[in-house]
Amino acid sequence: MEAILEAEARDTFGKNEARRTRREGKVPAVLYGGDGGSATPIAVAPKALLKILHSEAGQNTLISMKLAGAGDTRVLVKDFQLDPITHELLHADFYRVAMDKLLQVTIPIQVTGEPKGVKQQGGVLEHIRREIEIECLPGDIPENITVDVSELMLHQGVRVRDIATNPKWKPLTEGEAMLVHVIMPKAEEVAAPAEAAAAAPAAPAEPEVIKKGKKEEEEGEKKEEKKK
Repeated sequence: MEAILEAEARDTFGKNEARRTRREGKVPAVLYGGDGGSATPIAVAPKALLKILHSEAGQNTLISMKLAGAGDTRVLVKDFQLDPITHELLHADFYRVAMDKLLQVTIPIQVTGEPKGVKQQGGVLEHIRREIEIECLPGDIPENITVDVSELMLHQGVRVRDIATNPKWKPLTEGEAMLVHVIMPKAEEVAAPAEAAAAAPAAPAEPEVIKKGKKEEEEGEKKEEKKK
């Protein structure tokens, strides 16, 4: 998927320039890479960039950036910063890509189906990895990688090496890395009898007054015997 994003050049870098750009309703950004090699300060519309970031491909969306005076260039979002309270875009970094050169990207895993080990054997599907790293051309970046778990039985899983091969990309994550597997649900811990006994409240001690009364009564009986 390719998106279009308009951008305009900024005069300089710096906090003051960034604040001025935000006051004008734009997001300060930097464009890296390409034949020029140098970093170029630019500004983009926040709504247009958020729409791209919230799309299915998200940060992996190939963007055709229209920069005034520089023509169209293909870019990817390298990084972006959000305000922790308002979640407004504060800054973004883009980097130029060559359409004929391989690049490395991280792609999310999309699981489909319900495992037989869950429906028939009472297991639980556990996600180990939700994304993997792949290598491909910029124009061949997939939105996600689908993994069908319908046939998984208890104690079975899907590893990276089990993913269907695709001529447009190859996985870089280790082949033995587990993606998902079906496991038994964890049993609730039951307290041992000894632990339960230790936790039980102790029997209340006999009141000291009663003990004292019994003692005085016994001493009185002994004195009576001596008199007789």
